Amino acid sequence: MKTNKKKVDLRSYMMIIALLVIWLIFTIMTKGSFLSARNISNLFRQSVFISLLAIGMVMVIILGEIDLSVGSIVGLSGGILAILDVWKGINPVLSMIITLGIGLLLGLWNGYWIAYKGVPSFIVTLGGMLIFRGILMGITKGITIGPMSHFFTFLGKGYLSNSFGILLGIIASIMIIISEFLSWKKKKSYNIDSSSTRFEFVKVALYIILINLFVIIFNSYNGLPFPLLIMIIILLLFAYITQNTVFGRYIYAIGGNSKAAILSGINIKKITLIVFMINGLLASLGGVFLTSRLNAAAVSAGEGAELDTIAACVIGGASLMGGIGTTFGAVVGAIVMTSLDNGMSLLNVEVFWQSIIKGLVLLFAVWFDVISKKREA
Repeated sequence: MKTNKKKVDLRSYMMIIALLVIWLIFTIMTKGSFLSARNISNLFRQSVFISLLAIGMVMVIILGEIDLSVGSIVGLSGGILAILDVWKGINPVLSMIITLGIGLLLGLWNGYWIAYKGVPSFIVTLGGMLIFRGILMGITKGITIGPMSHFFTFLGKGYLSNSFGILLGIIASIMIIISEFLSWKKKKSYNIDSSSTRFEFVKVALYIILINLFVIIFNSYNGLPFPLLIMIIILLLFAYITQNTVFGRYIYAIGGNSKAAILSGINIKKITLIVFMINGLLASLGGVFLTSRLNAAAVSAGEGAELDTIAACVIGGASLMGGIGTTFGAVVGAIVMTSLDNGMSLLNVEVFWQSIIKGLVLLFAVWFDVISKKREA
């Protein structure tokens, strides 16, 4: 039987196209400064923070829930890390493990009230936002704590050698070729609609070109930022979990139709609890990287991060109704948000205009998604 050719779904690539358009506009307006090696390196290093939060948040949103406490978890985690590292002089690795463990517990706190006590996630996490921020102010006594040890300085600002970056580029290119070929072959074997061979070849070629182009750009500055490498590893891990595991399928099933999920025997309470624990863990990790990059912890750290994170997920294609979204899309959305901040800062745009523009971008992204779904229907 002949395999049907699947038309290219432009909507799935629209956010990447939009990101490239944003970069082009800022490049023209800054007379090339935006796409300089130094700025691109700084942009991606800055995007790590929101990207980590978005990877956790998008799973919460796919589940059909929301978490308004991630910004406060970031701040509290950073404060705890700084206290352990600066005030107590505890081993950096142990300090980091303790901090991540506390983030996991904070996620457990949110998940317990939502899953087992039936309190709406909006209310639980709104309360968590206030509680965790209050704890932060209490334990730090409202002062900035720093500087951090050299371990965390490298964690937040370190770069890998050029040769290591080249090696990673080669490995990534090989993995993409193998992954795309196996995926395409599997679809063909099951007679599932698949893209044409020419399209698959062009897509893989573009991926490889982009990867190696970024390696060249990073190496022309200081090398691949270490925080970016960690974020990419976490992205790949959770992309696999959400797309290729039973646990990931359960998250989509619950968000798509919770009643049907219950009838299918899915333990909604358990899945919800685990998802919020993962979100707390990743928010805590985001706090570690933010504190490391800033070289200090402050009571204002993470303020407003929950809004930027939710916006990144929605811009990246997640639906606040649940059941729709990807970790890759959320990270692209995070890069879009960071690009807007970075580009407008280069242009010295006033803060109030930055807020207005980011809000309009979010509004139009959701509007475009709504229009697209109506056309499909």
